[in-house]
Amino acid sequence: MTKRTPTPDMSPPRRLASRNWTLHEPDAADGDTDFIMAPTVRLSAAQRALAAALAEAERLAVDVCIAAADSAGHLLAFVRMDRAPLLCVQLAQDKAFSVASVAVNTNGEWWRLLESEPALLRGIAKTDRLAVFGGGVPLVAAGRTVGAIGVSGGSGEQDVRIAEAGAAAVS
Repeated sequence: MTKRTPTPDMSPPRRLASRNWTLHEPDAADGDTDFIMAPTVRLSAAQRALAAALAEAERLAVDVCIAAADSAGHLLAFVRMDRAPLLCVQLAQDKAFSVASVAVNTNGEWWRLLESEPALLRGIAKTDRLAVFGGGVPLVAAGRTVGAIGVSGGSGEQDVRIAEAGAAAVS
């Protein structure tokens, strides 16, 4: 049996920890960087928003689903009240996703943007996960959107009130 000696292409992989990696520092003259640091809501704040929204839903006696998403629209926390319709599970998540991933203040703002653009309205209807009706509200910190909360199960007005109560708990 012959013993093989490693060649350069067969050498064992190096551990990343053994390298000295450095981040590209911004050039003071032009502000150029290789990355963007975007603030996002933490799980504890998302849970606080959920708890406040849940309390408002109970106060209004409305069974809803409530979703909190980070700044990229990824689900962080979710609750479905006992009698909330199953259809509302995805709708609440989509409302949060829509607000977090697109620069609008609420889902209801979409209608004002789309009502004078019929072609845009027809095209946007084909966008997966986009919910353009009330019940999605941004989570804001220091004037920046850090996430969103979406509510589904009540009337449009109830969903908005519940979502706003949740957002107020972290803003």
